[in-house]
Order: sequence, then structure tokens, then C-alpha cells
Amino acid sequence: MVKKKICLSDNFMEKEDFTREDPWRIFRIMSEFVEGFEVLSKLDKAVSIFGSARTKPNDPHYKLGEEVAYYMAKAGYAVITGSGPGLMEAANKGAKRGGGHSIGLNIHIPCEQKPNQYVDTLLDFRYFFIRKVMFVKYAKAFVILPGGYGTLDEFFEAINLIQTARIPKFPVVLFNSRYWEGLLDWLKNVMLKHGNISKSDLDIFTLVDKPKEVVEVVKKFYEKA
Repeated sequence: MVKKKICLSDNFMEKEDFTREDPWRIFRIMSEFVEGFEVLSKLDKAVSIFGSARTKPNDPHYKLGEEVAYYMAKAGYAVITGSGPGLMEAANKGAKRGGGHSIGLNIHIPCEQKPNQYVDTLLDFRYFFIRKVMFVKYAKAFVILPGGYGTLDEFFEAINLIQTARIPKFPVVLFNSRYWEGLLDWLKNVMLKHGNISKSDLDIFTLVDKPKEVVEVVKKFYEKA
């Protein structure tokens, strides 16, 4: 049975608007950073996996996402997701099946996102930017499964931080070439052609099609490091 998404009242953003209380908001931001650092700093090694919250369990992408996380867990990696349904659930499920630590970073949004049942360690965030720091800071790799705006946001944030040397290079793996081929064609034939990125910028990420290949890319990167 698919759980119904519960939407909060229309004045959610108004209730959550602390623009008139900025000095007090700082303490809430600090508390989210402190809690995230305290919990996640205990991880040995982890991989952050992103993908659509809208993917149903009967979708082939769901099973593939589960397999990706399963093999990462078998390789000794904890799995971090956004804790929601869809491919986040698939990844947490795969991690748990593989005997790995399954972590969920939940976000408070107007349409309430409930953590999936496969999360072992759950952290709640009000602020997207803090949550995004946690995804990057404690991950040895990013795995980008088929998804929408949120997935693209995490993907482009990671490759931009690597491109600008704001963080050390680490594996960013796009999964499923058929899904991403239109985006990649645009990057090569439009963005690169106009000189807005360098050819080497296309080497920041790797494209794979099989769950085991994700593990191979990550292992190969750290064997060379």
C-alpha cells in the first residue's frame, strides 16, 4: 500500500518564516550543524545516494537502486539518502539488506516527507543548505540515480564544488545512461560548445549502467588515491 503524502497548511512558509527573528534563527542553524556533525562524524566511510522520491516499487529503477546500495553496503560503505520514498527508500532498503548502516537525512517541507522504514539513523533538518553540507562532508562518493530537480541540484552542486576546488575530488557516479543521455548531450553540444565549461569538466563524473560498476568506480578511485 502506497502511503499518501501529507501536505501541511497553506501558511506553512509563513509559520516557518523567521526573517524577523534572524538573531534567534542562528541558534537553530547552529543546533542542526552540531547534531549533524556529532552523529555523522562517527561514520567510517559512506556514500550518498540520490534519486526520485516519486519512483514506485514496481519501477525497474527501484530494484536497480536497491542493488546499487546493496553492493555498496557489501563493500563496507554506509548509505546516506534523503530518507524519503522512491529511490531513497530503495537505497536504504538495499543498504540494510547488504548488512550496511542505513542513514536518512530528512527535510521539513510543505508536503511532509515521512522517513522510510529502512532507515537506521535518522536526522531531521529544517534547512536545505545544512542538509546538503552533511551529504557532501561525510560521503566518499555521490551516486546519482534517475531523478528530478532535487537530484539534479545535488549532482550539479557536487560537480561545481569539485570544479571550483572548494572540495577535494571524489567519485560522482551517474547511473543509467539511457535516462541521462539527453542531459549529457546538452552539456557536450550546448554548454561545452559555447565555452561555458571545459572539456575536462566532463571528466568530473562517471556514467555507468550496472549496479556493480558503481562499486568498481569508487574502489578504483580510492586505489589510485
